Amino acid sequence: MKNHSTAGILLGVLAYGLFMLHDACIKALVVADIPVWQVLFARSASVMAICLAIGRARLIQRLIDTPLKRPLAFRAGVNLTAWLCFYSAADTLPMGQWLCLYFAAPLMVTVMARQILKETVTRGRWIALSIGFVGVLCASDPMGIRPSLAVLLVVIAAALWGYGIILMRQIARQEPALLQMLTSNGVFTVATGLACLIHWRQPDTGQVVLLGAVALLGGMAQFLVYEAARLIPASVMATVEYSALPWSFILGYAVWRDIPEPPIVLGAALIVGAGVLLVWSERRKVG
Repeated sequence: MKNHSTAGILLGVLAYGLFMLHDACIKALVVADIPVWQVLFARSASVMAICLAIGRARLIQRLIDTPLKRPLAFRAGVNLTAWLCFYSAADTLPMGQWLCLYFAAPLMVTVMARQILKETVTRGRWIALSIGFVGVLCASDPMGIRPSLAVLLVVIAAALWGYGIILMRQIARQEPALLQMLTSNGVFTVATGLACLIHWRQPDTGQVVLLGAVALLGGMAQFLVYEAARLIPASVMATVEYSALPWSFILGYAVWRDIPEPPIVLGAALIVGAGVLLVWSERRKVG
């Protein structure tokens, strides 16, 4: 059990690092006027094809036989709405504020995990979650956020993502990650494909490369998140999400040589501290 908890946390940290690369590529595409549904179509169709190539007939048979068709489809719809809301705000909000608003999701997950999944949220988890959230506030200048449609869209996305994590945890108890990926990306492909029929912008060579990177990074990150959700409670997974912010700082320095300001360094230190506290608390609880 101890090994499962630690492995789940590490998988989650790696997944959110990949998601940061994934989100940076999507933001670049959206800012370049590639419609968000076109980006999601390219990603979803690619991931669905990979799932079918790996699972083949056995995966299709699992989809036919599963009694969870409706929950799988419903979760895909929740996630699709969240993605569209989140990335529709990408070209309006600064990266830091965009992420800060998103990080309301872990708090929502923890509350919902207690109410819906009846998980016991330990004191260590609440403390780690709170420290991580304070770290995000230090790093993201929330006082600079002004009410707008973009802000509302990101808050809606955070709430939907929180609920999506709860649904993912419920389904992961009975179905494998590959099936969840297939159904989720299948719904995304159909919905965004219809939108692409109405409006399509031909990408240039560089944008095609970015679309390929989005598909590869998104597929790997999704798989790791689903696997982590099988191994750790939703309330633990919520705190692990905060690891995305230090990953964004590492990415900013590696690619653009951005040196973070002192409040950002303090925020990142708090988030890392929250992660260390969470690992220690979980290992101590089951030790």
